[in-house]
Amino acid sequence: MDLGLRGRTALVLGAGGGLGRAIATALAAEGARVAAADIDAGALAPTLAAIASTGSEGMALTWDLADLSQIEGHVAAIEARLGPVDILVNNTGGPPPTPASGQAPELWTRHFQAMVVSVIAITDRVLPGMRARKWGRVITSTSSGIVAPIPNLAISNALRLSLVGWSKTLAREVGADGVTVNVVLPGRIATQRILFLDNAKAAREGRAVEAVTAESTAAIPLGRYGDPREYGDVVAFLASARAAYVTGSVTRVDGGLIPSV
Repeated sequence: MDLGLRGRTALVLGAGGGLGRAIATALAAEGARVAAADIDAGALAPTLAAIASTGSEGMALTWDLADLSQIEGHVAAIEARLGPVDILVNNTGGPPPTPASGQAPELWTRHFQAMVVSVIAITDRVLPGMRARKWGRVITSTSSGIVAPIPNLAISNALRLSLVGWSKTLAREVGADGVTVNVVLPGRIATQRILFLDNAKAAREGRAVEAVTAESTAAIPLGRYGDPREYGDVVAFLASARAAYVTGSVTRVDGGLIPSV
C-alpha cells in the first residue's frame, strides 16, 4: 500500500528514543523527509542512520522542548533544508515516577512547560502553513495512562490527558482545511523508558525486575511487549494520505492491555 508520503516533510519530536526513532524510520521508509529532534544529541545519531538506510533525507536538531525560544530557529532551519512541515509528531519524554500528592508546584510547572506548552507552541508554529496548503497531520503520542491512570505516574497521567482535550478541540477547528489531528496511545512497548519504569517499580516494591516484567506481560492479551516498529507503523498510517478521514481520534497500540472499551 502506498501511503502517499513521498516528498512530504515530517518533524518528529523525541526522535532519539525508542518510540520516536521507530516513528521517524517508518515515515522515512514511506519516502518522507524527516527532521529528527531530541534534547540528547548523541541519541540522534542512530536515528539519522536509520533514516538514511531507507534512502530518505534526514536532519538532526538538538532541541530542548522546555525552551520555547528555540522553536522559531529550529522550524526555520527545517523549512530551509527540507521544506515546510507537513507532518508533526508530538512525542515528548516522560516525567519521573511520582504519586499525585506532595509534589512541588515547580515540578508540575517544569513538566507542563516541556510536555504540554511546548507541544502547543510548536504546533501553532507549523499549523498556518498546513492550513494554507490544505494538507497536514498533527499526531500526538501519549500514554495508556490517559485511559487507565498508571499508579505512581501522576504527572504523566495528568499532563498527557490535557493534550487529549487540546487535540480533540483542535481537530474540529482545522478539519475543513485538510489537517487531521490525532492521538496515539502506546501500551507496554519495549523501549528504554519501559525498562526504566519496570526497574523503578521493582526497586520500589523490593522485587526482581523479571517478576515485574512477567506480571506486566501476563496482563497483555497478546502476551508480549510491543515492538517499537509496530507503533511507528501505526503513526505512519495516521500521517498518510490513506488516513485522510481519521481525525479527533485516540488510537491504542497496546496489545489489548487496557481493559476498558
